[in-house]
Amino acid sequence: MMRSLNYRILLRKEPEGGYTVIVPTLPGCVTFGETVDEAIAMAREAIELYIEGMLARGEEIPTEEGLLEYTLTVEAHA
Repeated sequence: MMRSLNYRILLRKEPEGGYTVIVPTLPGCVTFGETVDEAIAMAREAIELYIEGMLARGEEIPTEEGLLEYTLTVEAHA
């Protein structure tokens, strides 16, 4: 059975260039792209491979259902 799953991705611009992509809901699912578009494409591929591996091992696929997201701002003396 095929179903669509949605995952948030976080792109971090790297000082040496390019973007690192992290998928918070899938621990260890990290990839990289030279441009934003490439990083997003690489993330899609990494997520698909991650899920394939989980299915092959009989593991339950994590979803983001019921997830609440909020950004906090804090003061820090740096």
